[in-house]
Amino acid sequence: MTAVSFLDSLHSGGTVVAAELRPPRAELGSLEGMDAWIDMYHAVRTLTRQDVAVFLTDSAIGTQEENNLRHLVTNLGRDVSRDRVVPFLTTKHSLDFCLSYAEQTWQQGFPALVVLGGDRSLGRPRCVDHAWHLRREIKAREPRLTLGGWTNPHADPVQQVAYLADDRFTAEFYLTQIVSHLNVAPVARFVDEARRRGLDRLPGMFGVFYYRSANAETLDQLSRFLPVPAESLAAEFAAGATPIDICARTLRAMMDVGARHFYISNLPLLRASSTLNAILERVGALA
Repeated sequence: MTAVSFLDSLHSGGTVVAAELRPPRAELGSLEGMDAWIDMYHAVRTLTRQDVAVFLTDSAIGTQEENNLRHLVTNLGRDVSRDRVVPFLTTKHSLDFCLSYAEQTWQQGFPALVVLGGDRSLGRPRCVDHAWHLRREIKAREPRLTLGGWTNPHADPVQQVAYLADDRFTAEFYLTQIVSHLNVAPVARFVDEARRRGLDRLPGMFGVFYYRSANAETLDQLSRFLPVPAESLAAEFAAGATPIDICARTLRAMMDVGARHFYISNLPLLRASSTLNAILERVGALA
């Protein structure tokens, strides 16, 4: 799957499902960090060998993560197809670092890069006001790199789709904030507005979170970064639903309102591939 074929797959009539993995935190000790990266490499290898694209986050929730590109280049080896691995880059670095990172991404054989703004309330300040500013700078420096952007289907759909339709958005695809079958209406409005504006040229991948439990403290922490329907989730778990059931229900509900492509966050690292396969099997059973 090259950069072109990746985009072709998003434009095709089928559904593309990717996994989003979070690199180890930078503050881990050397042995603990090494073990975490070994687990990461195993997950990436297994998923990509099954033709699953893997997104690797960058300071996903305001904490400093290890430099995902440096570790990938050093340790991934040549037995893993790099055109299935898509790093994230936030604006929460210096501009020089971001531009150098983008150049290295292409030079090291990774044909796509997702460029996000990053949480304004945590961690380092942004080097630019908006992510599209950085994507524009990157495109001028390395035009061959396929860029992904970001949108929030829970916000005003007219405004969000207008951002995507603006030429300044400077991306060939986009990812969305986490969505849920427990709050479908905003996503349906977003999908309808994108269809009304004829935005088929810009495919989107909708975020789905793999909730492992209904632990109130965990859900409360998550709610600082993404919309969490905590009470409804707790009710589903209490009624006997498994994490796989709940994730599959979201995928099916999003497909029913017209979403086609997805990335799944928070998969258990040591069982990422088997868990993803179980979710997709359950989605098929729900069809």
